[in-house]
Amino acid sequence: MSLTNKLTAFAFSLLPMWATGAYADNVALSTPNNTIVLDITKGAEPKFVYYGQKLSAQELASLPSPTYANNSHLEVYPAYGATHVQGEVALAMRHADGNLSTQLFVEDYSVAPVADKAPNGKNRSGQLLSIKLKDPLYPGIVNLYYLAYSDVDMIECWSDITNLEKQTVTLTQFYSSCMPIRRGDVYISHLHGTWANEARLVEEKLNPGLLEIKNKDGARNAHTDHEEVMFSLDGKPQENHGDVIGAALCYSGNYRLGIDTDDTEYHSFVAGINPDNSEYHLKKGETFTTPHVAYTFSTEGLSGASRNFHKWGRNYQLRHGDQQRMILLNSWEGVYFDINQEGMDQMMHDIAMMGGELFVMDDGWFGDKYPRLNDHSSLGDWVVDTRKLPDGIEGLLRDARKNGVKFGIWIEPEMANTTSVLYEAHPDWIIKAPGREPVLGRGGTQVVLDMANPKVQDHVFKVVDDLLGKYPEIAYIKWDANAPVMNHGSQYLSKDDQSHLFIAFHEGLIKTLERIRAKYPDVVIQDCASGGGRANYGLLPYFDEFWVSDNTDALQRIYMQWGTSYFFPSIAMGQHISAVPNHTVFRTTSMKYRCDVAMSGRLGMEIQPKNMTDEEKALCKQAIADYKSVRHVVQFGDLYRLHSPYAGDNLASLMYVSENKSEAVFYWYKLETFQNEHFPRVKMQGLDPNKNYRVHELNRIDNEPMACEGKVYSGAYLMANGLEMPYRHDVDHHKKNNFSSRVISLKETN
Repeated sequence: MSLTNKLTAFAFSLLPMWATGAYADNVALSTPNNTIVLDITKGAEPKFVYYGQKLSAQELASLPSPTYANNSHLEVYPAYGATHVQGEVALAMRHADGNLSTQLFVEDYSVAPVADKAPNGKNRSGQLLSIKLKDPLYPGIVNLYYLAYSDVDMIECWSDITNLEKQTVTLTQFYSSCMPIRRGDVYISHLHGTWANEARLVEEKLNPGLLEIKNKDGARNAHTDHEEVMFSLDGKPQENHGDVIGAALCYSGNYRLGIDTDDTEYHSFVAGINPDNSEYHLKKGETFTTPHVAYTFSTEGLSGASRNFHKWGRNYQLRHGDQQRMILLNSWEGVYFDINQEGMDQMMHDIAMMGGELFVMDDGWFGDKYPRLNDHSSLGDWVVDTRKLPDGIEGLLRDARKNGVKFGIWIEPEMANTTSVLYEAHPDWIIKAPGREPVLGRGGTQVVLDMANPKVQDHVFKVVDDLLGKYPEIAYIKWDANAPVMNHGSQYLSKDDQSHLFIAFHEGLIKTLERIRAKYPDVVIQDCASGGGRANYGLLPYFDEFWVSDNTDALQRIYMQWGTSYFFPSIAMGQHISAVPNHTVFRTTSMKYRCDVAMSGRLGMEIQPKNMTDEEKALCKQAIADYKSVRHVVQFGDLYRLHSPYAGDNLASLMYVSENKSEAVFYWYKLETFQNEHFPRVKMQGLDPNKNYRVHELNRIDNEPMACEGKVYSGAYLMANGLEMPYRHDVDHHKKNNFSSRVISLKETN
């Protein structure tokens, strides 16, 4: 019997048995290092008891119940109206008779081993707690679930809401989870931003009142705010020390997170689908399933919680999370819409010569009646423009084989332009308010297809099926989504169910992605939405990676990639070397700096190689070779964030350490240059104190090596002292610039 089973069995033995299974006041579920305990009493609402560091059997036996002024804040799935009317609630509904009150009491529960597949197709193991809740006045059922993994420190929570009344009921709030968090010196870390400035870190103390984090984009939910948060329980957030609870909603659509701090001893945290203009009419016999919320706890600070998310993400949420990612060149910033056969061949040749493994042809390759010359037309008409590509995709695949690289292609299948054959044939397929003209997006012509419509789902599937069915050599798809839902209205949904639009759109998208993955499980697909607009765990089970941001400026990327790494593993983060002046902010950074920043995730290039100097190509070739030597550590290792770019002292540093602690990669970035500058020496983390490590600088440009080059240091020394990083590069005068960075490889030696 596993320790999880032993703890659960012990908890069951605390009180007598009832109903269909063992019954006890306190029921415990454990992961390798976490435990959650709930008070599940028949005829009462299920209550929170404990969530934190793993408890022993003795500690479970002595665990006290929380006590404070208002006991109603302990409920883990409070329903509105009967006893909960003031604070945050998980469920609110209008019954068929108009009653707005609901009360959910435990009728039964069970704990059983998990024997199903995760959304990414991987088998998972653990324990599933199912709690059956009923209202004594109404026949509906709510099943509340807690899944505790046996191999990663993650607990997922969600609910099923089933209507057994004689008529339709209306759900007005339908959150996935409510988590009480003990008040104290609690801080929240969350991500905020906009296009080209995604995932900027925000840290703030939880004060009385309601903190709300939300998104209502409709199609993309991660440009502005993120549906993932961390709570530092014992003061200001620290990267490698302190108790932290992390939470991630696994949903691709509109969401809302609420943290209510009132006059009780607990913050009340709710997470789920945003109910704004989305009331759901649940028909007789129908079940509504809320998205999963994933929780983790760490005593090793923010980075410790991140490592838990990364391991869970690679194992269970990310498609092909155990497979090494290819180094690619994407054509977008190199040529934009100026696609042609000869140019694509040239770019394939150049990335192959620099050691790359994949070439991706971006926007601009399609359109017959309406050729795709800019963003004003052609979305929806996924046929090759033979004026640009006379040999078609067959010729591109031929050239890819000739150059020894794989080939990938860009699509945006959920969107259309009003200037397109598709729109002319199916104007009824777009999202549009009844009786109104469509609101138009990018290029003055872009519209969003209504994924609630099964015919649209078939169309989107066919876009992919036509490409991969005819050209199975296509190894990679960049899937983009460049518009929000700009007006509310479904031409498919009935007039009574217009409020279902936002939910039905994403249900249709997921159904389509499931069909694609069932037929094409091996193709690599990137999740892109005007950059990082769809960086969420609702979609990642169907994608291999996401594009962090359309802004490829190395300096600004340090900040965005830092925030993104709080929840997402490096293997999923597309990070590219691009041209200067940067195409978004027009900053000029050194090629060395751009390489070093991009090498901290899934390395790629976003540049026209023929415009590079021979020296720049040589440096990129060396960077790619160096990256290949440490790629396994970067993509599968444990992340330790060491020094935050948000600290205000112009320095950022992080490192990855292999699971067996035999290798590590250390990154050091100077953010600004001043005369008489002073930086702290960065202490390393995660190494084995008893192992010795040899130091080797990657991407070296200096005339002379660093003083520590080739030397051996113990893990204990490196974690207690770190290494001195030269503030500037030792290069010839005409090569000097104001950017400085270091990437250090550490390998175990005797």
